[in-house]
Amino acid sequence: MMWLLVLAAAAAEIAGVIGLKKFSQHKTWPRLAGFCGGFSLSFILLYVAFLYLPVSAAYAVWIGTGTAGAVLVNIWFFGENKTPGRLAGLALIIIGVAGVKWLS
Repeated sequence: MMWLLVLAAAAAEIAGVIGLKKFSQHKTWPRLAGFCGGFSLSFILLYVAFLYLPVSAAYAVWIGTGTAGAVLVNIWFFGENKTPGRLAGLALIIIGVAGVKWLS
């Protein structure tokens, strides 16, 4: 159950990244609220998960999932490059996160 909080925190982090991207393109109060709200919710959910899970594993899963998700969102929705090297790096992040989770 607590791992779902970590995944929800990662999803909120991705929402924060989207808000940051949109806010950097056009500075409005709603975009600032999305940016700040996404990251704030992410940290709150991660804090609660830390009360029940090993910090090292939960943090690794949160940061890896959030990073991979942010890369995918930026490729799909904002037209960033999807070079073979970048996709290989993304695959390594996912493999690393899975390894940390399964071995902890």
